[in-house]
Amino acid sequence: MIKMDVTAIFQIAGVGIIIAIIHSVLKQMGKEDMAHWVTVMGFVVGLFMVIDLLGELFQEIKAIFLFQ
Repeated sequence: MIKMDVTAIFQIAGVGIIIAIIHSVLKQMGKEDMAHWVTVMGFVVGLFMVIDLLGELFQEIKAIFLFQ
């Protein structure tokens, strides 16, 4: 049975909020280039989190349809 796990959604949202705050602070300090790099790195972290979740989803689908 597939269970819903909302903690991953909250983790991704938390990373987004933290990155947005850091970006705003750095931009106010005049370090816009560093702020953009922080945003890119936050995007990469979020992307890896989503890729991990997609991997788990595909394993569940494989287990359901291949009866493993």
